[in-house]
Amino acid sequence: MTQLTDRMTDRMMILKADGSRELFDPEKLRASLLHSGAPERDAEKVLAHILPELHRDMKTSEIYQHAFVILQKISRPIARSYSLRRAVMNLGPSGFPFEDFVAEILKAKGFKCETRQTVLGGCVPHEVDVVAYTADKLIMVEAKFHNELGTNSDLKVALYVKARFDDLRENVYDYGGAKRKVTDCWLITNTKFSSTAIHYGVCQNLTMIGWNYPEKGNLQDMIEEEGIHPVTCLVSLSDVEKKTLLAGGVVLCADIKKDPELLVKLLGKDFDIKPVINEINELL
Repeated sequence: MTQLTDRMTDRMMILKADGSRELFDPEKLRASLLHSGAPERDAEKVLAHILPELHRDMKTSEIYQHAFVILQKISRPIARSYSLRRAVMNLGPSGFPFEDFVAEILKAKGFKCETRQTVLGGCVPHEVDVVAYTADKLIMVEAKFHNELGTNSDLKVALYVKARFDDLRENVYDYGGAKRKVTDCWLITNTKFSSTAIHYGVCQNLTMIGWNYPEKGNLQDMIEEEGIHPVTCLVSLSDVEKKTLLAGGVVLCADIKKDPELLVKLLGKDFDIKPVINEINELL
């Protein structure tokens, strides 16, 4: 398999989401498949199918779609895990569902959360995406959502967020029935940070959480550890149906499990809820 891989991918340039080109690396795809829970033999099956289909300037999104289709035939749970990043990306186009999703992750970690808060800093009021608090912590969270995989949160974003957080630290807030100051501020994004943004964040002690940053405790880790699944990961729903649910405030699979009638309410009385409920039961 290794010799065949080397021969078929020699100098094969593919197109990344940001429009740049890079050499196709089958080990990256293999690592991604294994990380999603695919056994070694299934990862090899996917590679064996994809390698003959490779062509110069093939988009990474096409490679992903090929892999996803094959994984669906092997194991729907593994396919869902593999597609998690794009499922989070599909929480758009507005950032509101992503803010709600981040709040649900933090709730699972023991925080109480309030979204889309207007709070007064030392100088001016600010719109804060998520306020998360416990008995001894008060965290202001900026949830930076991007619709494109190739879009990074760059240095300008980090500078802007840090300036806002510095102003927020100047005031006292009443959350959880106690008057207190902010203990931390987080910048969370569903994509990546630029290298200069990361350097600045480390220098300024700014807590930054991206899809795969930091190495441990990143957004992907948080989602998988808490088992928080967005409705956009469900293969039994069409894209239009997913958007309808999001517009109706239904972000989590757990919301539907708790109240299956939401499907009828938002998608119509003739909608067949059984495949969706079966998939959610299988997932959760």
